[in-house]
Parts: sequence; structure tokens; C-alpha cells
Amino acid sequence: MLLHLDPSWLLMTVASVAVFGFFFGSALDAIMQEDGFGSTGNTLLFTLGFFAAVMAANEHGIVLRDLKLAVAWGLGGALAFIGALALLKAGLARL
Repeated sequence: MLLHLDPSWLLMTVASVAVFGFFFGSALDAIMQEDGFGSTGNTLLFTLGFFAAVMAANEHGIVLRDLKLAVAWGLGGALAFIGALALLKAGLARL
């Protein structure tokens, strides 16, 4: 799905996800403080997790023609990615 987008649409998609990622990243930074990755780090991880989840769904044959389904997959992947990295960071801090 993402690989077949026009470059201008792909740019708008990345920009939109990055803006929402910055909003969520700032909120997560306020909640997690030193346990998080900072506003910019959370934004980058959110954006990367979003697109990785959408690409993984496409690789497994899940067609995301409905925008709501694509956003649900992306948000789930983004939050799972940030959560997994936060757990990894907390585990490494205990060593």
C-alpha cells in the first residue's frame, strides 16, 4: 500500500504521522520523563513503529484499504514498538 503511493502523497502521509507522533511523543515525554526517549525520540519511534506495522500488515496479506483499519494497525504497532523499547531500556537500566 505505501510503496504504491505517489511521492507527494507519501510525503503528506509521513508528515501527518510525524505531527501526530510529536503530539503523542510530547505527552509520553511528560509522563515517562527520564524513562522515555525525549519528545523527538518518541516522535521518531512513533513514526517508525507506525509505518513498520502498516508494512508488516501488507507483507502478511492484510489489505488496508479502509483508512480506519490502517490507522488502527499503525497506532497499535507504534505503541507496541515504543512499549517494547521502553521495557528494553528499563531492563538495561537495572543491570
